[in-house]
Amino acid sequence: MTLALEEAAAAAHCGDVPVGAVLLDAAGQVIGRNHNRREQNHDPTAHAEMLVLREAADKHGGWRLLGTTLVVTLEPCAMCAGAMVLARIQRVVIGTPDPKSGAVVSLYQLTQDPRLNHQVEVVVGVCRDECAEQLKAFFRARRQARE
Repeated sequence: MTLALEEAAAAAHCGDVPVGAVLLDAAGQVIGRNHNRREQNHDPTAHAEMLVLREAADKHGGWRLLGTTLVVTLEPCAMCAGAMVLARIQRVVIGTPDPKSGAVVSLYQLTQDPRLNHQVEVVVGVCRDECAEQLKAFFRARRQARE
């Protein structure tokens, strides 16, 4: 989660919502790391999770990312949760839940839906306070800048 928090800080530095993600292979080696780049790339799909999945699939030479663990500072949205299922991610480790748009544990449970052909193991609350504070500080600074 420390690496994901570092990535999230990089997103904030670029003016994007501070969300960072890291993908680990079955041996625990980092095979992808990135942060939100929606503002930088002018791309609504440039979420940290999506970028990491693309990077790892490219390196791996295939879209099935079996045995991997995605570590992310904020609970993934519906797009990212769906991509995790499609990529066959084994586990997702989430820093803090997202009650407004989270699709893993908060609003929806896409990654555990038995109607889908794959389910993802979920761990929530790793470095919860640090992840939540990073987001709160970012939005607090944005509000202050507008005043």
